[in-house]
Order: sequence, then C-alpha cells, then structure tokens
Amino acid sequence: MRIKNFFKHLHTVNKHRFYVFKFSLRAGIPIRGLLHDLSKYSPTEFLEGVKYYNGKRSPIAICKKENGYSKAWLHHKGRNKHHFEYWIDIATENKTPIIPYKYAVEMICDTLAAGIVYSGKEWKKDNQLNFYNKRKDKEYINPKIQNFLLTVYSQIANEGINKVITSKNLKRIYNECVSDS
Repeated sequence: MRIKNFFKHLHTVNKHRFYVFKFSLRAGIPIRGLLHDLSKYSPTEFLEGVKYYNGKRSPIAICKKENGYSKAWLHHKGRNKHHFEYWIDIATENKTPIIPYKYAVEMICDTLAAGIVYSGKEWKKDNQLNFYNKRKDKEYINPKIQNFLLTVYSQIANEGINKVITSKNLKRIYNECVSDS
C-alpha cells in the first residue's frame, strides 16, 4: 500500500461525508449526516479502500471486479441502513421492505455525494437519474422506495439539488410514494 493512496482515500472519504452532511442538513436529518459512513474508517473498509484506490471509481467496485467480492462492501452494507441491501432478507415474505424515511433520504444524500465526489467538475444535475436508470439491481428495492428515488432524482435533473433537497419537499414526496392510497 502506498502512503499516497492512504491520504488520497482518506480525503475522498472525508469529502464524501462532508457532502452527505451538507445535504442531510438541507434534508432535515442532521444526525444521519453526522453519523454517515463512520464504518468506512474501520480497518476492514479503510484498508481495502486504500489498496484499490484510483480516484475515479469506488475502490469497492474495483475490488469486486478483481476478486468477485469485496470484504469492505459486505462489512459496509451490513452496518449502514442507508443502503437498500441492508434491508434485504431473502428468508422473509416481504423481501424488500419499505425503507424508513430517514434512511431513504440518507440514501439520496449518499448517492448525490458519491456522484459529485467521483465525477468532480463533470457532475451534472441529471447524473443520479441516469445512474439510477442504469442499475440492474433495482428489483431488490421496494417499488414504493423505487418511486421515491426516481421522483427525487427526476426533480433534481429538472430543478437542481438546492430546490429539491429540502425537508418539506422530501417528506411530501416520501409520503406520497409510500402511502397506501
């Protein structure tokens, strides 16, 4: 492991957490933003991040491509409720439950921050919508949460982050998407 990668990965993690915190404040979930991704500093996640750091993509994606799995990802998704994978339980009748509001909103803040950090100056307001539409694993997300994510990402593509990421707007969209009516 190169020392240079250690500090670059640390900077990337800190920058990502900064953006999540910033968006979480706007979204009205400051505690989630403050606690976001603390597991990334654990040896299991951090050391793999340093080893596979390249500055353009998630080290987890690179590790998965090289090894077929990532210990850091298995560790991360099992401890962070803002990942839909945390909520999947194939041994239950409802394999894709509705993710509670604060974690669904944190998921949005997380994906926006990741897109901004990894895309840099090339990030555009339709990045997350395009990324979401290309996902092949959407069937593992509850359809109501899918609708919530798609609605928010579509609004961001049209109106921008500052107009969409507000507590009032996100609560309205979430309630519309998850209600039984």
